[in-house]
Amino acid sequence: MKRLGLAVIITMLAACSEQPAGEPVMRARLDGKPIAAATAAPKPDPSPSASEAPSACRQVVFEDVPLTHCIADPAQHRIAMANAAADGQPFGSLAAFAASTDAATIAFAMNGGAFGDDLKALGYYVEGGERLSEFNRGDAPEGNTNNFFMKPNGAFFGSGGTWRVLSTDAFYATVSDRPQFGTQSGPMLVIGGKLHPEIQDNGPSRAVRNGVGVDAKGLAHFVISDAPVSFGQLARFFRDELKTPHALSLDSKVSALWDPARGRLDKARNGPIIVVTKREKANAE
Repeated sequence: MKRLGLAVIITMLAACSEQPAGEPVMRARLDGKPIAAATAAPKPDPSPSASEAPSACRQVVFEDVPLTHCIADPAQHRIAMANAAADGQPFGSLAAFAASTDAATIAFAMNGGAFGDDLKALGYYVEGGERLSEFNRGDAPEGNTNNFFMKPNGAFFGSGGTWRVLSTDAFYATVSDRPQFGTQSGPMLVIGGKLHPEIQDNGPSRAVRNGVGVDAKGLAHFVISDAPVSFGQLARFFRDELKTPHALSLDSKVSALWDPARGRLDKARNGPIIVVTKREKANAE
């Protein structure tokens, strides 16, 4: 047998050496062409990601417009409001809120109500049973085109597993006890099974919009459009498909949804946030 040269021996020893931990393992084909390297496992993405739990939201199409429809069930969920962190500074976005909470406890969250430049509620707002802002029953300031002032506007509110949507005037006339949560927005989309009197069947205004309605069984239906939609189309979906006697527009143009189960986290500048948590997770804490 011929004696191996020194260079060959060194090469063989190097090939048997262990690669440093975490370094790419370099491989080559017999023809000398490289093979994709196997690298160390990537670091986990710190952003909220999809979980194994089923989503409370589903995608639907209504009048050729894609929508996402989320259901809060009193038997499975709790609802609360969130606007600011412990230091009093408004979250300003669903992403900031998501970073402050345990995603495993969240069924979904959605922007929830009119807000001003300071990101605080423009009208009625109750969080944790504390009323932080009174009803705004005024008219729009000159030059202000905020849909909030398209009367009648209304409120989404509730205590425990009883949730309701009412116009502002109806709330004043019939509700005496302070709810655990509440948020005022506008306009109303559906009032007593009929569309808001100023909403056209299919008006020219198109935007990404979201709203909420409660059906006869007490389920709260949250809907966000995944493409620009008219007020009329969104209102008809609540009235005709979801059968909610009252439905409220939550916002336009800044509408956003966080659905941890699907890994969805919309980017927008938000004020009040409606948070739907899982009852079993909340009870376990």
